[in-house]
Amino acid sequence: MSNDAIDRLNTRARLDDKGGLPNVRPKDAATLIIIDRSGPSPKVLLGRRHDAHTFMPGKFVFPGGAVESHDRLMPAASELDPRAAARLAPSGASSKGKARAFALAAVRETFEETGLMLGVRRAPAPKAPGGLWSAFAEAGVHPELAAMHFVARAITPPGRPKRFDTRFFAVDAEVIAHRVDGVVGPQAELVELKWVPLAETKPLGLVSITEVVLEELEARARAGMGHGLPVPFYRMLRGRFVRELL
Repeated sequence: MSNDAIDRLNTRARLDDKGGLPNVRPKDAATLIIIDRSGPSPKVLLGRRHDAHTFMPGKFVFPGGAVESHDRLMPAASELDPRAAARLAPSGASSKGKARAFALAAVRETFEETGLMLGVRRAPAPKAPGGLWSAFAEAGVHPELAAMHFVARAITPPGRPKRFDTRFFAVDAEVIAHRVDGVVGPQAELVELKWVPLAETKPLGLVSITEVVLEELEARARAGMGHGLPVPFYRMLRGRFVRELL
């Protein structure tokens, strides 16, 4: 990735800096990029946030949100690739639950915001830990973690009213197992969904980190999308964004 990406992030960070705000601790979060390769060019699913939101109002984003304590308890049809799990929670076997919690949070948040369930239908139904996972049990859908690629990590800069330490995942649209209608609408968190060709995302006015992650995804796809590829980590150190590899 070129220095241009870092420059864009630093420019955006200066524009967004509210100044004088307390240094809020970032929350663990997860985001899912769903890729549709059925046509001549790959498309990604983006949702437009409600204008009333305090965080990125009106912006097109990937579905996602904060990790919840019960996410790690949801059974899955398959587990994360060990190389992805090691980059998500590098402290070893004791962190296996934390690693899968990130991936499962991305799946749960995607369902909450879009009505799409990612996984496979299989009997018997999974024993859900409660909350929105109960809908997966009712539909007989087991999350398919082996299909998920850990593609990036980014931390919101200091000085923002809300901060997230976000893990970005990518998955093929073929993993969509079930759809619930009526989730997206004028009064919902996402007011519309769009399948957008990768080459046509610029006119949407995406936030800088979304643009950068899409560029990382394209580079990763050209390299073969292997789980063993390094994962970029964007964060601010000493007042400037840096890009490290996990």
